[in-house]
Amino acid sequence: MSFFNKTLFFVGLALSSALNPGWASDRVERTGDILQIVVPAVAYGMTFHKGDDEGRAQFYKSFASTIGVTHLLKNTIDAKRPNGGSKSFPSGHTSAAFQGAAFIHARYGMEQAWPAYAAATFVGYSRVDSDNHHTRDVIAGAAVGIAASFYFTPKRFNPKQALIMPYTDGKQLGVVWTKLLD
Repeated sequence: MSFFNKTLFFVGLALSSALNPGWASDRVERTGDILQIVVPAVAYGMTFHKGDDEGRAQFYKSFASTIGVTHLLKNTIDAKRPNGGSKSFPSGHTSAAFQGAAFIHARYGMEQAWPAYAAATFVGYSRVDSDNHHTRDVIAGAAVGIAASFYFTPKRFNPKQALIMPYTDGKQLGVVWTKLLD
């Protein structure tokens, strides 16, 4: 089984388990907690699997800047969480997950990134579902992670590839997928 197929299998298993109607909301939150680590770890692991030293250096920069910007914003804005806690904006779980997904996309293409985007989207959902974050926090976290990865991983990114971005209309949270047609 290839590295990509193994990754797809484990991400799919985690998502299908979390979406089981018999699971309580705390299991959705726990799955999001796990996936926020798994997605960037898979992205990092891909640089070793592919022998991609240049990509690994790009990963370090995008990951460090994602964490730095996220924590800078959390400490500067200090927004309240829906559950009453502090430092809600932006969602760190979501920024980490989308950083990993966007890195895979920018470096290796959309065909390998879509399972990571699905997992990252679930992480964002789990943060809102568990009342740890507002929708705006999740969207901002996703934007930070995506922006950092696309900024520090320009080598293989082709603007004709697909681009995935989170969206909200105030009532719904979703993902927009765009692709230029040749």
